[in-house]
Amino acid sequence: MNGQVWATSSLGGYMVALNLSRELRIALRPVVKFRQFAQIKDATQQGLHRGATFHWNVFSKLSTGGTTIAETATMPESQFTITQGTLTVTEYGNSVPYTGKLDNLSEQPVREIVHSVLRIDAQETLDTAAAAQFDASPLRVVPTSGTSTSAITLTTNGTATATNNVALGKEHVKLIVDQLKERNIPAYEGGDDYYCIGRPSTFRTFKNDLEGISQYVETGFQRIRNGEIGRYESCRFVEQTHVAAGGIGTASAAWTNGASDWAVFFGNDTVAEAIVVPEEIRGKIPSDYGRSRGIAWYYLGGFGIVHTAAAEARVMVWDSAV
Repeated sequence: MNGQVWATSSLGGYMVALNLSRELRIALRPVVKFRQFAQIKDATQQGLHRGATFHWNVFSKLSTGGTTIAETATMPESQFTITQGTLTVTEYGNSVPYTGKLDNLSEQPVREIVHSVLRIDAQETLDTAAAAQFDASPLRVVPTSGTSTSAITLTTNGTATATNNVALGKEHVKLIVDQLKERNIPAYEGGDDYYCIGRPSTFRTFKNDLEGISQYVETGFQRIRNGEIGRYESCRFVEQTHVAAGGIGTASAAWTNGASDWAVFFGNDTVAEAIVVPEEIRGKIPSDYGRSRGIAWYYLGGFGIVHTAAAEARVMVWDSAV
């Protein structure tokens, strides 16, 4: 049996021992960040019995812009195109089986502990799925020639052009935010700012650059996003440690120089989440006359990048070539 049993100390026997602390302690885990920035697309309309594929329409700008009209001229005509985004609804889940003997003999609440570790696993699994869609953006940014601290190179085919050999600095941030604005990428909903997610080590040099710059006027301001650490050049920065170093970008080997690591800059309407069955805890129907038990988490839904065309993309990845 692959699960929790009484006979093996590390799988259950330790849950009763002389002078065992009754305080529940869970192993270290990262705090997840990406999923909070995914937009839920018509979740109530998706629902059950509506198929495994979820679509949304993306409308382009007019092919020709408006202009002046002479008195005797006819009204100019134009058109727009419609493209369709899609994601596939998938089952996600995990479970922990355990024996009736463990549940009956344990001094600590088996069900409560299993609920805790399953909840952590569900958060991390779904956050990873959301992060993968942010990484699907065709827009990649590298320092020019791989070493410039004052110039960047943007590619629109999903491939970085140079091995990144310099730490992310405030000049890079300025240039990336300028690119977000130049491409008319809308700021994140409810404000005028963009967001950036990265690892603490990625932001280390950048934060050192900002030590002498006032990032916030604290009076009356509340940091509304989980993990937000600061604001600079119309961009708010969020640290995360769930997605590993090298876990986003063209290739993890590209970051072995230790100079930097991935960061994701984005505006609004980035990743869609379609929810059919929200994540929930489910109990296994006991079998073997009640001796075999278990608890699982389950989710039915999916994530998909909203804008796949480079001209409409809303996410830029600070990246590195192989």
